[in-house]
Amino acid sequence: MFSSLRIRNYRLFAMGQVVSNTGTWMQRIAQDWLVYSLTGSATAVGLTVALQFLPMLLFGLYGGVIADRYPKRRLLFVTQSVMGLTGLVLAALTLSGAVQVWHVYAVAFALGMATVVDNPTRQTFVSEMVGPHQLRNAVSLNSANFQSARLVGPAVAGLLITAVGSGWAFLLNGLSFLAPIIGLLLMRTSELYPIAPVPRGKGQLREGLRYVRSKPELMWPIILVGFIGTFGFNFPIWLVAFTENVFHMGAGAYGLLNVLMAVGSVTGALLAARRNSSRLRLLVGAAVLFGVLEIAAALSPSFWLFAALMLPIGMMGLTFNVTANSSVQLATDPAMRGRVMSLFMMVFVGGTPFGGPLMGWITDTYGARIGFLSGAVISLLAAVVVGLVLARLTGLRLRVDLRRGRRHFAFVPRERTPVTGLAASQGAGA
Repeated sequence: MFSSLRIRNYRLFAMGQVVSNTGTWMQRIAQDWLVYSLTGSATAVGLTVALQFLPMLLFGLYGGVIADRYPKRRLLFVTQSVMGLTGLVLAALTLSGAVQVWHVYAVAFALGMATVVDNPTRQTFVSEMVGPHQLRNAVSLNSANFQSARLVGPAVAGLLITAVGSGWAFLLNGLSFLAPIIGLLLMRTSELYPIAPVPRGKGQLREGLRYVRSKPELMWPIILVGFIGTFGFNFPIWLVAFTENVFHMGAGAYGLLNVLMAVGSVTGALLAARRNSSRLRLLVGAAVLFGVLEIAAALSPSFWLFAALMLPIGMMGLTFNVTANSSVQLATDPAMRGRVMSLFMMVFVGGTPFGGPLMGWITDTYGARIGFLSGAVISLLAAVVVGLVLARLTGLRLRVDLRRGRRHFAFVPRERTPVTGLAASQGAGA
């Protein structure tokens, strides 16, 4: 489960990410709280989130070109420094009492711009630290790392906001980026698996898109990631709506739901780390189960059943995410990996400014259950369609056997029809 941590460079990287991810979650909570306290508007909070994710939607592919063109360790020095600086700027404005809501908008957008380059660079630098054989394990541990910080960061932010105010949460987040920067400095470059930077040239962005389009094992998983990321991962909207409007409970219940989902996510990431391969069947299966579990949660009659379902939903969501990430990286030529992963992150994260408001409108207009159910059904349909397309492309078909003691659903090799008679002679003539 933790085999990639035996590699010194990756161990330094992971330790730095634990600290900075915790700080990032602290800033997310403190930022939303600050905007709401300044404006009293949930719409302003949503605009802040949209501004942070908008750069990924607009410029995400260019981030991949930059990640392929320059040495990744050097790029990470720059991006991690800029991200730490955004926290320090916001801390100075808040602690001095000069902060205005437009300051927060500007910092959120600047953080999003840094993330455009940081995301594909950080994703692809993992393979340079651990090599291809440990890539899946390292990707899984990265996800577990991020979700573990999700358990700690919001709790620490809540204590700081209550005790001394949001500004100190921003300050600690800015300082937390010293950990990954120091980790990068301490790495042994002789033990890396460097990928030669791609020389500057025209049409590299289009080249990356053509590359993905020419490889179905990349294109269809990325399409599935786009649908589920846009429509199936809008939990901040749904969990708030269910807590307040369906079960009529308070902030404590909302916090419990988030903790249970984070625990399920960490579990899913660690279980994924035990697997040695990234199979497309697992990807599709996890996506289907994710949609089915979301449908069950949307129809749950009681709070405790709804809460219990957060664990397997978190587990399947992270299993899907980790499997998609590692399978796409392993199927990609190293020289193209930055551009492919930037497209991967763009469709997964960049759909938030579109899917979030849409799912929010459906939830406000038709109720929490319909809102959650609509996202779940879209995710399930996307998983089934992509699964059938991939099965057809790989020469498989879905076998359904409802007899007792049999495996009810399985993909099996498609039977080939023997070529005889007229068909044979036409084939020979052709």
